[in-house]
Amino acid sequence: MLSKFHRSNKGFTLIELMIVVVIIGILAALAIPRFMRSTTKAKQSEAKQLLKQIYTMQRAYRQEFNSYACNGVTANAANPSTFAVIGVDIGSTARYTYVMTAAVNTFSCQATANLDDDAAIDTWTINQNGTLTNTINDAVQ
Repeated sequence: MLSKFHRSNKGFTLIELMIVVVIIGILAALAIPRFMRSTTKAKQSEAKQLLKQIYTMQRAYRQEFNSYACNGVTANAANPSTFAVIGVDIGSTARYTYVMTAAVNTFSCQATANLDDDAAIDTWTINQNGTLTNTINDAVQ
């Protein structure tokens, strides 16, 4: 006769469950920082695209008026149309603040934003030669 208290060998032991939890923790520790860097780099594409558009429109404006425009003008999500004189609207969802410095023969536009709520401020600059530089990279901080 078989015992009424026959133990079933189905299921997981506590050790097996703890090993699975540790493995998931290690995978999360590796994946989360990479994911954060990837999202920051994706956000940086806004600045690169808009600065290139500003460069193109400033060149066209200079061809027509023999000077660059918008000296001392700032554009951001609250004031997206302040670069309208050169035909650029940064949009009401812009993450960056854009500041233009312009003269007859030179201009530069700087884009700044805190992309991941740390102390580093991501900073991009383009000039009249089309040189795009990332002086402070928030993606590697």
